[in-house]
Amino acid sequence: MSSKVSTTRPLYCGDLARLSGVSADTVRFYERRNLLFPAARSSASYRVFSPDSIARMRLIRAGLSIGFSVTELADIFRERNSGGAPCRRVRKLAAEKLAVLEKRLRELQSWRRELRSTLSAWDRMLAKTPRGKQARLLEKFSTHPKTHTRLLGRGIQKRGEQ
Repeated sequence: MSSKVSTTRPLYCGDLARLSGVSADTVRFYERRNLLFPAARSSASYRVFSPDSIARMRLIRAGLSIGFSVTELADIFRERNSGGAPCRRVRKLAAEKLAVLEKRLRELQSWRRELRSTLSAWDRMLAKTPRGKQARLLEKFSTHPKTHTRLLGRGIQKRGEQ
């Protein structure tokens, strides 16, 4: 986060973006979602942020990096800005995120064991399959009971979905 822009004077959107390592679109998005305090406007209608916005951007990026959503951060900041103390809620949310992560890690470890076992079985099948003949490896994998549960029962989840 380095730039030639002074951090003691108000910052234009692009300056804040550069100093924070994000795009100007991201800064505007955070402002719209109430993660940043609303920017003042210059006489030319440019967004002008206070130098304190750099610390807020670091806080936002840190929160996002450990799994907080934009909506969760906005709610936390709203409570904090109105004089509330969301600390216990923040702690509870982080604990929930850890529980989800630990569950996902167990699932991934199980999947890794399953894939290792499948690869070993495929290696044995390939060793018995003449060169140029089909071993039909995918068909063997698709009939595996755990595969059906994983692929059909839950589906592939995107980050943030549960």
